Amino acid sequence: MADTAIPEGYLLNPAGHLVPREQVREQDLLRDQVATELADRALNIHHQLKAFKARALADIADLVSVSAEKYKVAIGGEKGNVTITTFDGKYKVVRAYAERITFTEEIEAAKALINACIIRWSEGANDNIRALVDRAFRTDSKGQIKTAAVLELLRLEITDDEWERAMDAIRDSIQSTGTSVYVRVYQRIDGTDQYRAISLDLATA
Repeated sequence: MADTAIPEGYLLNPAGHLVPREQVREQDLLRDQVATELADRALNIHHQLKAFKARALADIADLVSVSAEKYKVAIGGEKGNVTITTFDGKYKVVRAYAERITFTEEIEAAKALINACIIRWSEGANDNIRALVDRAFRTDSKGQIKTAAVLELLRLEITDDEWERAMDAIRDSIQSTGTSVYVRVYQRIDGTDQYRAISLDLATA
């Protein structure tokens, strides 16, 4: 939807109505100014990050292509995890592909079977397993089950027919919805062979 043209001396409220500027409280005007400036800066950073990712993927693809040309080999497609480092080893850049997965309705059968196991096992150390299960099936802010937490359950080595049926239900519920590509940049920690990620995430910056 196109932005509404706002006449001089007016502000647009959330309902889409024009409000004369002199009728707006100073505190509201100040809040609007700060929020607008921060949002504009955030959008600018967002566009820079998108441009950086596109440039990084293109540069890595070119590097892979040069290598393929050198050895006279045809590389099928661009997909593949690649790590490149600076000559001094100070920086490392990783291109990584990850499969996006969701769960079908069979995940509900898995949850019911797991709960039945916990009830049957009753008490004691199984409180830890219950906490793990509760975390696995807790949804995120979008109402989606957290994939990694559910997949953690598959790594538990539990010999029990009902539990194993639950794990089969989880496996059957996994549905691939495509792949995502990531670019991660790392800096070596001085005096070690360990690397620390250079955060491009506002929450961890």
